[in-house]
Amino acid sequence: MKRGADLIMTGGTLVNHDGVAPAGLAIAEGRIVGIGDVSSFAAAETLDCRGLHILPGVIDSQVHLREPGLEHKEDLESGGRAAVMGGVTSVFEMPNTKPLTVTAAALADKVRRASNRMYCDFAFYMGGTRENVADLAAFEKLPGCAGIKVFMGSSTGELLVEDDEGVASILAQTSRRAAFHSEDEFRLRQRTGEQIAGNPASHPIWRDAEAARLCTERLIRIARRTGKRIHVLHVSTAEEMPLLAANKDVATVEVTPHHLTLSSDDYAKLGTLMQMNPPVRATEHQRAIWHALQSGVVDILGSDHAPHTREEKAKPYPGSPSGMPGVQTLVPVMLDHVNKGRLSIERFVDLTSHGPARIFGIAQKGRIAEGFDADLTVVDLRKKRVIKNGWIESKCGWTPYDGYDVTGWPQGTFVRGQKVMWEDQILGKAAGRPVKFLEALPALKEPA
Repeated sequence: MKRGADLIMTGGTLVNHDGVAPAGLAIAEGRIVGIGDVSSFAAAETLDCRGLHILPGVIDSQVHLREPGLEHKEDLESGGRAAVMGGVTSVFEMPNTKPLTVTAAALADKVRRASNRMYCDFAFYMGGTRENVADLAAFEKLPGCAGIKVFMGSSTGELLVEDDEGVASILAQTSRRAAFHSEDEFRLRQRTGEQIAGNPASHPIWRDAEAARLCTERLIRIARRTGKRIHVLHVSTAEEMPLLAANKDVATVEVTPHHLTLSSDDYAKLGTLMQMNPPVRATEHQRAIWHALQSGVVDILGSDHAPHTREEKAKPYPGSPSGMPGVQTLVPVMLDHVNKGRLSIERFVDLTSHGPARIFGIAQKGRIAEGFDADLTVVDLRKKRVIKNGWIESKCGWTPYDGYDVTGWPQGTFVRGQKVMWEDQILGKAAGRPVKFLEALPALKEPA
């Protein structure tokens, strides 16, 4: 008698921890129950995946979804739609909302807002501040918490912790890996005169490579002093990579598609649309980031999805806000790099699935394995498309990659076995849930 399943996927090529090979998949109750020869299973639905590659669900561990407080730019529902349209199955969202995510109540409110409203699964960073430092040990174990995020630069108010002792006091309270925006706030303040009104190309001159190097050097020193693990977000400079390579026991490294794809040469065309913190820099930095990725120093790809409206981005520099949408374009932009021979499809999976699961201790995600959530990103590596603003699900309605030709496209997105996107169509009802973490698993209550 055949075993029951909800869905059988046949004819596809799996990309996983054990390589690239044709294999079938059987899925039941949101979990993977069979891999390889699935002829012993019977299911109500069979999906023919011939010509397609099936990857573990892509995890974007750095997005800004703007809710609560800034919903005119983005909200959790629209951000989740953008994620699954781009093949992303889980996101980690940042704490710089209004109110800031710096209390247990604020975190619980975000989890409540996102549950069964986002199409993808989710977790939220708790902002580490001087005011909440005594509570961080408890906060990082709360349901739906991705860990602690600290802004050493590029922030204001409570979220800015620019001094060494402030950072050390936060790290002393953490047991999970903490994430950092690493730009030296003191140097940024000293160099504000380098901003040229109306010229966004001056952005990387003001926020220069030295500001990033100084801060990352300080951060590594503090991590060693406190004996804690750190995750350095959106690394953008050639100068930081040797430091990070020499300290891989304490530091993990994220890079972004825009730092791998765009350069300062593109300011002439894109202007403030590509204004980011840390900035897109000269090609020498882009080459160094690629070298670090290809040599194994880089652990994760994150989009740093940070949408603003077109009207906001149209303000003359430096009055224009930093940030661009990116969660929906991460997969097609990087698959184009795969097709151009800059990284293998296996390395892409390592950066977007295996890496996040390993670094953040995600439970039952990040691999195609029996017993794991059936989070899957199905891609057509041969499909040629042009990225267009009209394809973008984010509320902002634009992308810096408008008109960008790519080879490789997200064909489908499955979240815990539910087909939520297929052939550019979002399907079914949103059923997003909090991501679970191995270092913060809930204790089972004994029956009364």
